[in-house]
Amino acid sequence: MGRIDESKEFIPVRIAVLTVSDSRDISEDRSGEVLVNRIEAAGHVLADRMIVRDERDQIADQLREWIASDEVDVVISTGGTGLTGRDVTVEAHRDVYEKEIDAFGTVFAMVSFQKIGTSAVQSRATGGVAGGTYLFALPGSPGACKDAWDDILSLQLDYRHRPCNFVEIMPRLDEHQRRK
Repeated sequence: MGRIDESKEFIPVRIAVLTVSDSRDISEDRSGEVLVNRIEAAGHVLADRMIVRDERDQIADQLREWIASDEVDVVISTGGTGLTGRDVTVEAHRDVYEKEIDAFGTVFAMVSFQKIGTSAVQSRATGGVAGGTYLFALPGSPGACKDAWDDILSLQLDYRHRPCNFVEIMPRLDEHQRRK
């Protein structure tokens, strides 16, 4: 399993949190709050926080805005990853991905299975990259956000994590666009 190499210096990343909900506002956004608290406790920078309705175009537009920003390295969304007709976050993410991180959903399902058993099959958590920005879509429950952060993202967004991590390859995520 991985480990943290304490001889390396921690590099904070700038993370935006997007909550997808037709019914919540900031005061009721427990999942977003879980992510914000964990991001800040880990030493990262909360770059922005928004709530948008379960509308594919609105979600994709907000993702594109953050992808275009030099102030955002990572976007984590919560909500809209289920199976109902209003759950369109995964489709919105895929509308903007240049590359999907296929194993993110698999690893999330493995982590979830340990906590909630076969109910893990109802999540479509996903991850991808666009414009040099990492994008992750998590379920809307506080527990799922805790699991994803604690068991996956906190490690992969820590430059000191070995044998590898997302931070160390950030400078190369958009190299294909610079070689023209």
